[in-house]
Parts: sequence; C-alpha cells; structure tokens
Amino acid sequence: MSSTYEGSCFCGAVRYRLTSEPMFVHCCHCRDCQRQTGGAFAINALIETDRISLLSGKPEPAEMATDSGRPHDIYRCPSCGSALWSDYGRRRVLSFVRVSTLDEPSAIEPDVHIFTRSKLAWVRLPDDARAFEIFYDVQTEWPAASLERRRAILG
Repeated sequence: MSSTYEGSCFCGAVRYRLTSEPMFVHCCHCRDCQRQTGGAFAINALIETDRISLLSGKPEPAEMATDSGRPHDIYRCPSCGSALWSDYGRRRVLSFVRVSTLDEPSAIEPDVHIFTRSKLAWVRLPDDARAFEIFYDVQTEWPAASLERRRAILG
C-alpha cells in the first residue's frame, strides 16, 4: 500500500492528495449512498480532514438530508459536481473520501461492508467480507492505531 494517494473530480478542476493511509474504509450499501452515487454502493475512506491536501481547485459543500437527521455535507467540484468527500455530522475533522475519485481506486479496498440490509440483490460480497446489516462496533472492528487517530481528532 502507498502512504499517499491522489485523486480528482471528473473534470480535473479539483485535485487532491491523501497524505496518509485512511483510518478505515467502508463499502456502504445504504439507500442514501445508492441514491447519491447512482450506483449500488459508495466506498468511503475515513481520514482526518487535515490529511487531505488540495492540489488545485476548491470543492464546495452541498448540504444533504440523511435518514438519521444528522447534518451531512458532500464536498463537490463547483464545475462538474463530482462528489469528492463527505463530512457526516459537520465535525470538520473527519472526512469520508470517495475512493472512486482516486487516480488508482483499486489501491484501497474496503475493510467492511455496511448497511447490507439494503444491498442490491445482485451484488455478491466476497466470502471473507466483514459485512454488517446496519453498522458495527468501532472499538471491535478498527485497528488500534486507527482508534488512536480517531480519539486524537474526536476526543
């Protein structure tokens, strides 16, 4: 695995670099992610916001409704509208980067599949996938180093 990754929006106006490995990676099968991406799921790399370095352009937040009622901002390219990352709960310190916007999206694999209760029937998960009908216990599933990084930003 690389310790840095670069990516961009569809038109290339916004380019960014992740300056470290993500803390954890979700493949989310919830209906919100399906609707927002127009696909079967979204793959999100959870990383500290200050570890996203803008190389060009500036994404703009778009406020989205959620089933939970918590605020959710999706940072999009102002030119082409590509979703680059999300800030769930407007914490400003933790971002969910859309892995499919990386130059090499296959370089990061999901750690878990979440909200599989709404997974499309034709999607087949790997036999060894860590899959959860809704969510999971962070303390049980995350590696110790990632938990420490999470504590450092969220308290």
